Amino acid sequence: MTVMAINDLIMNALPIPVLTVGPEHRIVHANAAAESFFEMSLRMMLRQRLSDLLPFGSPVMALVEDVRQRGSSVSEHRVDIGSPRLGAERIVDVSASPLGDDADSVILMLQERTIADKMNRQLTHRGAARSITALGALLAHEIKNPLSGIRGAAQLLEQSASEDDRLLTRLICDETDRIVKLVERMELFGEERPVERGPVNIHGVLDHVKRLAQSGFARHIRFVENYDPSLPPVLGNRDQLIQVILNLVKNAAEAVGIDTPDGEIMLSTAFRTGVRLQVPGSQERVSLPIELSVIDNGPGIPPELMSDLFDPFVTTKVQGSGLGLALVAKIVGDHGGIVECEPAPRRTTFRILLPMHRAGDGRGSDL
Repeated sequence: MTVMAINDLIMNALPIPVLTVGPEHRIVHANAAAESFFEMSLRMMLRQRLSDLLPFGSPVMALVEDVRQRGSSVSEHRVDIGSPRLGAERIVDVSASPLGDDADSVILMLQERTIADKMNRQLTHRGAARSITALGALLAHEIKNPLSGIRGAAQLLEQSASEDDRLLTRLICDETDRIVKLVERMELFGEERPVERGPVNIHGVLDHVKRLAQSGFARHIRFVENYDPSLPPVLGNRDQLIQVILNLVKNAAEAVGIDTPDGEIMLSTAFRTGVRLQVPGSQERVSLPIELSVIDNGPGIPPELMSDLFDPFVTTKVQGSGLGLALVAKIVGDHGGIVECEPAPRRTTFRILLPMHRAGDGRGSDL
């Protein structure tokens, strides 16, 4: 069997559509998944240009040109290539790479997002977090005030209660305090005021969180750092980013558990060129080159929870509130970024992509 025949077998075995785009945007090759996706035979596709397969003005065309100019891979998330022939809405993640030394040929890969996946992933799950904005405000107003009255009454009863009854009054106080803390966490979802943002050294944030973790809940776990020292500053709010990383590290530590002798959490950063996200309600596409990851070697996340992982009140913890990841999703979304989870036994990765800070003249900050 020739090398070309083997390559064709590999291409056709891939479950995602793959196209090779040549000069003048002509289709020069496509795998079986692409034939199925575009509902067109390979023979027919070889007569087409890329523009014939996509809606007018599709950003995929500009993406191909971008790859040719850069000579490197570029990806875009949430690109709608829907058309009357393909369907009203076909949301895909697009990855494009140059084909070897051939400057004019580009490999194009399309990964379609299912409806459930789109709802779970797009816009970093903002809808899930914001769906309880009104609920948080309602709880704050309708529950916190009566709880303070209940706690005050319990304290008054405690003064004249017997020792056995004091245990009950103390239980009432402890439970009201716990509910107040839960409500206060939910109030964060109702906070819509603009937050001051500026250049943030993400390594400073990670080091701060690591110190907090090692002095408390994660003192039994080994931390590994895999940092890109040349990483530019993130455009963000330092306090909010600390809260995001702290939530992820705390979840990782709880997943590893105190009985795991080789418990490990890796904190990783990298600069990823070519990852962009469309801003909702506009044609603007924002670059997200700053990648930071929290990786643990715990048992992993049950598959049945993955589709709702960032929704409020979803948790695997017996005493968990299920608000930590929902809050992470909201804060990252408000920063214009993406948060993703890659589950695997003994290696669960939470990955965040964020925009970099740019100086007033549009250049990357040197801070």
